[in-house]
Amino acid sequence: MKTVMETSLPYRKRKGKVRDIYDLGDKLLLVATDRISAFDCVFSEGIPGKGEALTKVSNYWFQEMEDAVGNQLIATDVEKFPEKLQKPELKGRAVLVEKADVIPLECIVRGYLAGSAWRSYKKDGTVHGTRLPERMEKNQKLEEPMFTPSTKAREGHDENIDMETAREISDYADKLKEMSLEIYGRGARHAEKKGIIICDTKFEFGFVDGEIILIDEVLTPDSSRFWYKESYEQGNPKSMDKEYLRSYLLGLDWDRNPPAPKLPKKVVGEVSKRYAEICEAITGERVERS
Repeated sequence: MKTVMETSLPYRKRKGKVRDIYDLGDKLLLVATDRISAFDCVFSEGIPGKGEALTKVSNYWFQEMEDAVGNQLIATDVEKFPEKLQKPELKGRAVLVEKADVIPLECIVRGYLAGSAWRSYKKDGTVHGTRLPERMEKNQKLEEPMFTPSTKAREGHDENIDMETAREISDYADKLKEMSLEIYGRGARHAEKKGIIICDTKFEFGFVDGEIILIDEVLTPDSSRFWYKESYEQGNPKSMDKEYLRSYLLGLDWDRNPPAPKLPKKVVGEVSKRYAEICEAITGERVERS
């Protein structure tokens, strides 16, 4: 299978860390490449099957959630795209979507005390300004999932904020909190039946015709932290997402600033395997990786 690092179509393009986004006038074409990023750096090595896995997983969740919240999807099959866009290299990795007026908030939901939430808790016992019970442990399940928004930065790092600040950014912050917690809860319950724990995740929303809809991606290995339920119950949660890559990078003598280090073939293979595993576990569909 050919690794796709970049696409080239005769439309105005915006290149994100992972996606190539084409402006078709009243619509957008979102293409998930096989690029991978970590610590805001994009690596020169592609991850075989990654773009396809992201697209399959996200499309699956969009369909699962559509009775609760609308989304921007118009078409997911290349054969249903406008004729000029029916390109073989887009198959399985591109979606045609409505243009949305993006709400500038990253809507993060945490079900477990992990990652930056754990680091914040260790420092002062709080997460996004909310004080948690004493003597909690790393990766412990929270009594209730937490909505922990952040800014949506055009460049550089997003910044964690509290609800008061979120309300200053958007009049719809409370509505987004309600929607985010509902979507996370539904997804977490559904995934647990498949032996998967969704530790935390990030959602994005926008307006189309005055309605708040779910956009971008949903509950993917790029936007979420997944654990095998069995390994969590054994006290050592095994990740099914980019955490393997982050852990590898933290062990290097690298300051997390560009340029990104070269990734060994073994690391690329392990990351590719994890994306394929979570895709098959959630959707039941396999991803071709070679």
